[in-house]
Amino acid sequence: MPKRKKVNLALQGGGAHGAFTWGLLDKFLESDLFSIEGISATSAGSMNAAVLAYGFLKGGTEGARQALYEFWHAMSEYGTAFGITNKNPFDFFYEPILKAPLNFSLFSSITNLLSPYQFNPLNFHPIRDVLEQEIDIEQVKNNSKIKLFICATNVKTGKIRIFNNSELSIDALLASACLPKLFQAIEIDNEFYWDGGYLGNPAIFPLIYNTQCRDIIVFHTVPILREEIPTTTAEIDARLREVSFNSSLMREMRAIAFVGNLIDRGWIKKEFEHNLKKLFMHCIRADNSLRDCPLYSVYSPEWDFLTTLRDLGRAEASLWIEKHYDSVGHRTTIDFNEWL
Repeated sequence: MPKRKKVNLALQGGGAHGAFTWGLLDKFLESDLFSIEGISATSAGSMNAAVLAYGFLKGGTEGARQALYEFWHAMSEYGTAFGITNKNPFDFFYEPILKAPLNFSLFSSITNLLSPYQFNPLNFHPIRDVLEQEIDIEQVKNNSKIKLFICATNVKTGKIRIFNNSELSIDALLASACLPKLFQAIEIDNEFYWDGGYLGNPAIFPLIYNTQCRDIIVFHTVPILREEIPTTTAEIDARLREVSFNSSLMREMRAIAFVGNLIDRGWIKKEFEHNLKKLFMHCIRADNSLRDCPLYSVYSPEWDFLTTLRDLGRAEASLWIEKHYDSVGHRTTIDFNEWL
């Protein structure tokens, strides 16, 4: 049996596409080839991270796999009840034009006209119910051996906020996933937060500064490459969101490549070498697996769709492990030129 290798994980957000990450995690856990020191995560990635940590506390690897299954099943049940991507009899006429279900297009129009403070004045948040049902957050906060770093955006300062284990709460998870056109800003200690994806999807630096492990694997849910040019309003908005939510990660990868190059070329003075560590960067991209998903599918909670994404994630993870397991602990497996 190959030995378990220590890794850090960086989990992107992406709404329902977080089920793709569920599949990646499920296969990594099933393989029993890795131990996780830290996870930096945003939005749906944050929820995956917290659920995994809680499940691991309850029952080790199998407990983590079961907890992820139960969380996504609960998300499907709650999400389907709201039905913003449910089929409408008029889709036959409008979907070829709008390239999205009519219900979703109508909901998008509402969110462009009204803020969540207007269309949801009571601040009802269905995801809160799911999280409170599926996670004992105090157990994770006080007992998890996996270091968690949950990313959110401070609305007032425009700075990134990283919630660590000792600061973990249901509100922190909701803040990390708070899209400002859908939800009112989440208040924590008199500060207000939006989705972490605007400034870190996810942030890599907490793993660099707060863990010993040098291997970081980025689990993507937001495609970097799109071959087709968006032409409808919905497609343009969705692609803008993808570009925005990848921008901070791409800048961090550029910085990591720069420092790695300095180390490789011996350009760091001996007295400063101890301040830097050579990172081994890896990623599992979503470009191919999610290429055919319609852009509105990040809001699709249907169980068949979520399990399809899970299975795609498992397949991608299997391929990655087979190809790159031997490199973990020894070398970077990405081409930094693709990020520069």
